[in-house]
Amino acid sequence: MARQRRPPTTHGLAVVDKPAGVTSHDVVDMLRRRFGERQVGHSGTLDPDATGVLVIAVGMATRLLRFVEKTDKRYTGEVVLGAETSTLDAAGEVTATYDMSDVTVEAARRAAVQLTGPIMQVPPMVSAIKVGGRPLHELAREGIEVEREPRPVTVHAFVVDAGPQPGVLSIEVVCTAGTYVRTLAADLGRLLGGGAHLRNLRRTAVGEFSIADAGPPDTATLLPVDTAVRTLPRVVVDADVAAHVANGRVLPRFDGVGPWAVYDGDSHLLAVYESFREHEAKPSVVLPTAPGQ
Repeated sequence: MARQRRPPTTHGLAVVDKPAGVTSHDVVDMLRRRFGERQVGHSGTLDPDATGVLVIAVGMATRLLRFVEKTDKRYTGEVVLGAETSTLDAAGEVTATYDMSDVTVEAARRAAVQLTGPIMQVPPMVSAIKVGGRPLHELAREGIEVEREPRPVTVHAFVVDAGPQPGVLSIEVVCTAGTYVRTLAADLGRLLGGGAHLRNLRRTAVGEFSIADAGPPDTATLLPVDTAVRTLPRVVVDADVAAHVANGRVLPRFDGVGPWAVYDGDSHLLAVYESFREHEAKPSVVLPTAPGQ
């Protein structure tokens, strides 16, 4: 008879400053061991060489990760002009070189404008996106390259400045979830008449969570569960409505467009509701109340 897994007893959100040289999954494993919980997830993969904000959810907070994942991301990094790589970053092998010694910062800024706003972006082969049930990075390791459909993303800001040495540009990017900064760097190189790759990528913010909130994996503070939805409109309901919420009932729509974080009178997060039909709201997630929320 299979042993039944115990329900999680630790719940919350940790904002981790991911170090270089480990995967996002490695960080999840670190926090599993630290808190003694299996139910742990993260808000969006960072490449192994990248550093910065990785939001980790523990216990019931994993059910709220979608509201963190959908938020905008902010990055800094460096674009190395004149060399394309197999991974679009410094971890890959150089596949082509170009003389781009005459490229100016002003020219790069003009090119970056073409990569700003709503754009269609082709994901890199070395990524976690699955094709035919297999991650692209697995296929890439086998030397297989497949057609990737362009995906809509929005780059809210693409700031380019002089880098720490000739032939290197410093960049800051604010973009929607699912945007590959490696691809932006490679596309920038092509627009400038050659090629380029990314190095020193650092994610400085995920939505409202910034580097200032983050700590190392072994000491990052475990924040209350409802930190995951702190940017959503807050609705407080009475005991009668709270009973309906606990049963996942459809309710009359709250003010605004949603989604809404629904609390009881004791400030326990009960659920997240979203718009439904014309004048109603339905639950996206219903949570049991738990100590530490």
